[in-house]
Amino acid sequence: MNGTSSITHVLAGFSVAWIGHLDRLLPAGSLAVVDEPEIIERRRIGERVAPFRCVGAVIAAPTQDEAGAEGLADVVSRPEGVRVVMPGVEYGVVAAAALAHAWGVPGAGLSAARTLRDKSELRRAGERVGLPQPAWRVVEGPEDLARFRDGLGTREYVLKPTNRQASLGVQLLGPQDDVAQAWRIAVEAQEPFLRAGYAQAARYQAEERLHGPEVSVEALVRAGDVVFFNITAKQVQPGRHPVESGHSVPAAVSPEADRALRHRMRDLIAATEFHSGVLHAEWILVGDVEPHLIECAGRLPGDGIVELIDLAYGGDLLADLLHVLDVDGGDGRGPNGSSRPGLERRARRGAAVRFLSSAPGRVAAVDGVDAAGNAEGVHSVQVDVAEGTVVGEVTSSWSRAGEVVATGADAAEAVRNTERAAALVEIVTAAPAAAAAATDGTA
Repeated sequence: MNGTSSITHVLAGFSVAWIGHLDRLLPAGSLAVVDEPEIIERRRIGERVAPFRCVGAVIAAPTQDEAGAEGLADVVSRPEGVRVVMPGVEYGVVAAAALAHAWGVPGAGLSAARTLRDKSELRRAGERVGLPQPAWRVVEGPEDLARFRDGLGTREYVLKPTNRQASLGVQLLGPQDDVAQAWRIAVEAQEPFLRAGYAQAARYQAEERLHGPEVSVEALVRAGDVVFFNITAKQVQPGRHPVESGHSVPAAVSPEADRALRHRMRDLIAATEFHSGVLHAEWILVGDVEPHLIECAGRLPGDGIVELIDLAYGGDLLADLLHVLDVDGGDGRGPNGSSRPGLERRARRGAAVRFLSSAPGRVAAVDGVDAAGNAEGVHSVQVDVAEGTVVGEVTSSWSRAGEVVATGADAAEAVRNTERAAALVEIVTAAPAAAAAATDGTA
């Protein structure tokens, strides 16, 4: 797979999930996957894309060199028939924008992509247009963090990396928490399997912790205009690490909150000068109504939210994204060369995902998966651990044990269906100490 003559679509950053979906939408040999040389080797990308007929090339290039992204097009030759460039992962957002700009096809815009990849730059952009946000500051060590804490007084606060994903290293803290320990936890949270060795080091910021319903907005944007809009309700596990435990679509917010979120999304698009693509923006509704920006990604959301949107609304959000990026190029056609209808639509039912977890330890048994799969409204059950797997505390999205996806007449019923099905799945673990001893004995 090293020719590019048939390439029309380029994915910046390897995602087996998106490639599997693209395989149903694109012709054979039409997709090029661009990623870091060491990531291609480490993740065996050449081998893993072999079953997908749409993949025509795997190209090694410095996709995570965000500071030098303008030079990426000097390394990756422009496919003659290229029509769409999109990010496959968070760490491909800037690369996709850079290639799209250099090749004259629609995209986020390089400045917008860089802003969205840096939470502190996003905060500054929000300040310029008056977006409601928590109090915040960049911190460079435990002493900085302590000064921010002391300035807040008795209020709770958050420590997070400015350029990571999946809640990695994010912690909810209070006045009595040890700042040195919190800093160590944040710094030790790494993604060596997904990040190139030279890639920009993590930076950190502290923020005032806000309280209220947590939602995300998924907006499909064409030339700065929102053409599809969804609100997702988010459930977060209790404790220090605010990892999502579930999502439901469409969120049951008040008409006032809905209007406010639409207004604030327009402000966010203006603040970042985002052009075309998908925004996945997370908000807290202070007082149940006023959206305060938490963060925003310039890519399709993870956590199964795209599947929930498709189940709830009908249609195919990824295909719609391809259409938006393609039609801005001037030919008015969709991903298979056919015209597509308007993208504005209403949800027809509810959809939800519930993530599975277990007590830390070595997995001794997994039971109830078939029963959960046959439960009312359930569309899929996925368990990512097996007998013998050692599981720890859930500290990021990567450490969850699986998921249940279900639908219902509305989002509330879909959530109930996921919870009933998830309760049927039993992941039995040995005590953590026994698991650790067993691991030591087999190393």
